Amino acid sequence: MPWAAYFGLAAVVVSVLALVIGLSRLDWRGVALALVALIGGGLIAYVPRHYDQIRQTVPPIHDITTDPDNPPAFSAVVPLRQGEGINSVDYEGAKIAEQQRQAYPDIVPLTVGLAPDVAFALALETAQQMGWMIVASDKAAGRIEASQRSWGMGFPDDIVVRVAPASSGSRIDLRSSSR
Repeated sequence: MPWAAYFGLAAVVVSVLALVIGLSRLDWRGVALALVALIGGGLIAYVPRHYDQIRQTVPPIHDITTDPDNPPAFSAVVPLRQGEGINSVDYEGAKIAEQQRQAYPDIVPLTVGLAPDVAFALALETAQQMGWMIVASDKAAGRIEASQRSWGMGFPDDIVVRVAPASSGSRIDLRSSSR
């Protein structure tokens, strides 16, 4: 990302220089090309800066769950998460849970007034409609494991959904962990 910003800034500088120095010698196509490079370079430089500003406002958590005290565990995606530089499937515990509660207090379990088998079927259908690659689903255990690539950067994230009986129907917990 930093290199993208540097190249974007370089495009802005070159475009400005072309416009200032060569304006009298450029035809309308040259001016249009320099303006397109100026705008494109500005956008290319802006995106990494924008992501950096967002990154500084939230903790560096790669594992988010609706149940920090008892997060759904990964099992079927474990073989996909082997290799150097890949995050572990182990939940990091109290420190991460507290950071998540402070940064994302609205991420909580979903309680629905549906029987667990109905809630499971709807959760599986929703995951499929969202384009998740379903790695495993076990209706009896109330568990769905899936993978999804993030928009833009294409980073793989693994997701586990747990559907459990609750007094008023079903409780649905999710956990998403980036590789």
